[in-house]
Amino acid sequence: WLTRQLNDPYVAEAKRRGLRSRAAFKLIELDDRLRLLRPGMTVVDLGAAPGGWTQVVVDRVRGGRVVALDILAMDAIPGAETIEMDFLDEGAPARLREAMGGGADLVLSDMAASATGHGPTDHLRIVGLAEAAHAFAAEVLKPGGGFVCKVFQGGTEGALLNALKQDFAEVRHIKPPASRADSAEVYV
Repeated sequence: WLTRQLNDPYVAEAKRRGLRSRAAFKLIELDDRLRLLRPGMTVVDLGAAPGGWTQVVVDRVRGGRVVALDILAMDAIPGAETIEMDFLDEGAPARLREAMGGGADLVLSDMAASATGHGPTDHLRIVGLAEAAHAFAAEVLKPGGGFVCKVFQGGTEGALLNALKQDFAEVRHIKPPASRADSAEVYV
């Protein structure tokens, strides 16, 4: 792991740019391709720690409202309201709505449960988080709003994929170049 980190060009570039994680490049690549972020938007970032995605969002929605939530502690990011809370806590959606002060234009979820090493279990856990994030997005998004969520390959089958197709005009699966080739993660 250490050798991979030390030789990873995204890790080095994140450090050079003052970004908190290499994951920031995943969102940069998604946004450059899909044009998700625009000035003035209200964006919710779920699974935000350590804050790489939040930094990108704040930079790209200048003048917008950014609310970032994670179960882990996260240093403050100027231009964003950060909340340390488990998204699955029954009070989390209300706390997020309060912080947003209205509807959201975009809900991002880079949430992932700690890996157990047991593929079927990890798959179920990430699908559960994706379904919870989708349910929240369906409640808070303004008309025409967007939703981006991390899943594992094969993780948008069945009920989740059908629900996404009902709620959104377009559903895509994308693996940004910054996502490691050996990783099963994709974004929907």
